[in-house]
Amino acid sequence: MYKNIKVIAFDADDTLWVNETYFREAEHQFAKLLTAFETENKIEQELFKTEIKNLDLYGYGVKGFMLSMVECALEISNNNLNPTLLNDILNIGKEMLEKPIELLDGVEEVLKGLQGKYKLIVATKGDLLDQERKLEKSGLLQYFHHIEVMSEKKAADYKKLLSHLDIESKELLMIGNSLKSDILPLVKIGASAIHVPFHTTWAHEEVSAIEQSTTAYKTVASITEILEFV
Repeated sequence: MYKNIKVIAFDADDTLWVNETYFREAEHQFAKLLTAFETENKIEQELFKTEIKNLDLYGYGVKGFMLSMVECALEISNNNLNPTLLNDILNIGKEMLEKPIELLDGVEEVLKGLQGKYKLIVATKGDLLDQERKLEKSGLLQYFHHIEVMSEKKAADYKKLLSHLDIESKELLMIGNSLKSDILPLVKIGASAIHVPFHTTWAHEEVSAIEQSTTAYKTVASITEILEFV
């Protein structure tokens, strides 16, 4: 199935290291700060709506999340947000940016096993500076030939990546945790994909049962399983 593969691309957040967990923790912190104005559940719902509304403006990543928190807080408080509370909200984001990089189990073992056999790259989305910082802190840069930070991960974006790498779709294997961003777009363009689920998924990345039903990709319980057949 993978005999034509020349390049293996890895998603970064929640495939190589922990990420989404920190966003969930930040959402809860944010909601607790604003309980004088609304219930925590309602605040988290409104924050999600604000994030989705702002994706085209800010893209993905912590900085866009920080701006959405500030906007959401102003709306919920009817522009009655004191400076101390605003500072607390900004500190939530700064603490996220300063989080240590926690590699997921088996990641470095897999990269060591594949290095030299294939060209390994990172294909991730988010804020360029933040992703570069995380890659540097991860200690994994030595394994990768190329780093691609994408503003979106749709079929058209992956076609551009193929063109940049000068390979055909059948020569690319993508490994990631998000069906919506890392798997289904690759299936659509005729590339291979392996799904490594993470225990937490952002609501924006969830897909329907019908979309999940395609058999054109493999799902593994642990990233180390990849070494058994690649």
